[in-house]
Amino acid sequence: MSELTFEQMLEESLKTIHTGEVIEGTVIDVKPEEIILNIGYKSDGVLTRNEYTNESNVDLTTVAKPGDTMEVKVLKVNDGEGQVTLTYKRLAADRGNKRIEEAFNNKEVLTAKVARVLEGGLSVVIDEIRIFIPASLVSDVYEKDLTKYAGQEIQFVISEYNPKRRRYIGDRKQLLVAEKAELQRKLLESIHIGDVVEGVVKNVTDFGAFIDIGGADGLLHISEMSWGRVENPRKVFKVGDQVRTFIKDISGTKVALSLKFEEDNPWTNADEKYAIGNEVTGKVARMTDFGAFIELEPGVDALLHVSQISKEHIEKPSDVLKVGDEVTAKVVDFKSEDKKISLSIKALLNQSAEEKEEKPAQEPEAVSVDVEAAAADIEE
Repeated sequence: MSELTFEQMLEESLKTIHTGEVIEGTVIDVKPEEIILNIGYKSDGVLTRNEYTNESNVDLTTVAKPGDTMEVKVLKVNDGEGQVTLTYKRLAADRGNKRIEEAFNNKEVLTAKVARVLEGGLSVVIDEIRIFIPASLVSDVYEKDLTKYAGQEIQFVISEYNPKRRRYIGDRKQLLVAEKAELQRKLLESIHIGDVVEGVVKNVTDFGAFIDIGGADGLLHISEMSWGRVENPRKVFKVGDQVRTFIKDISGTKVALSLKFEEDNPWTNADEKYAIGNEVTGKVARMTDFGAFIELEPGVDALLHVSQISKEHIEKPSDVLKVGDEVTAKVVDFKSEDKKISLSIKALLNQSAEEKEEKPAQEPEAVSVDVEAAAADIEE
C-alpha cells in the first residue's frame, strides 16, 4: 500500500463516522468468516458472516474479493479492539423493508425464489426480508404437499405489512385467481354452443367430470358421457385424461359439456331397426317390480313389462330374469319422440304357436310295392 501524504493523513485523522451511518468501503481482505474493508477511517471496518447474511453456511470468499466496493452500515465505531464493526444485512434489511412497503402500497407483483418449505407454508427472502406465504395463499386449490415449490421462483403480492411485528405476509393465490378470471373472460367471449373443444380432466365426481377447456372448467355430467348408460364416471375418466367434447350449454360462467355427438346417436335409424313387429335381441340392463329394461344397443333401452315376459303369470321380473340375461322379444310399441320402445316375449311365443297351427299336416309318404314280387311270395 502506498504511503499517505501528510495532507491525506491529516484529512483522515479528522474524518469521523457515527453509529448507524451508511458508508462505502473497499474490500482489502476476505476470509470465509469475515470481510475487512478500508472505510477511509483511521481504523478498518470488519464485516462478519453473521452481519453479512442470515445464512449460516455462507463462505464469504465466494461473495466478495479484494478491490470490491460495498455499501455497509456502521454498528460500532470501536469494537474494543480499535476496529469498526459493520453490517451489510441490516442495511439490506432497511432497504428491503422500504422495498416491501412500496410493493405493499402499490400492490406490486414480486418475484422471489422459495427459500424454505415450512409446515404451514413457504418462506421467501427479498433484500434480507423474510416473507411468509401461508399454505392457504400458495394456490387457488388445496395442496397438501408444498415440497414441489422448493427452490422455485414464484410470484406474489404483499397482503400484510407490519414492520413493528416483523410480519410480512405474501399472497400468491389472488394472482392465480385473477389470472384465471381473465382467461375465463376471454374464453367465454370466444366460445359458442355447439363448438367442439379439447380439454383435460381436472376432477372426477360421482355425478360427472370437470374438464379444463383452456380458461374455464366445463362440467361433463354423467348423463352426457355416452349415449349408453354410465354407472360410475371414475371407471370412464381419470384426472389428466385428454377429452374431445362439444359445448352443450353456456349459462353465465357455467359451461355444460357433452360427448353425445349427433353422428353417434343410436336413435337416428331406430324407427327402422326397431319397427313394430320386428324381432330383437338384447341384454337385461336393470329391473323394477313392473318390468325389465333391455339394452338393445348402447343408448337404446326397451321396456319388457312383467305382463309380457311369459304366458304364465309372473309376480316380478326377478323371478325369471337377472341382469345380464340375453332376451329375444318382439317390438310391440315404438315412440320415436319419447324414445320409448316396448317389447313382448309373450307376443313372440304366441306368434310361434300360431305359425305352428297354420302349418298344414304332412300327408303319409306313398309306399312303392312290387306287385309281381309280392304275388310270387304268396304263391310260394
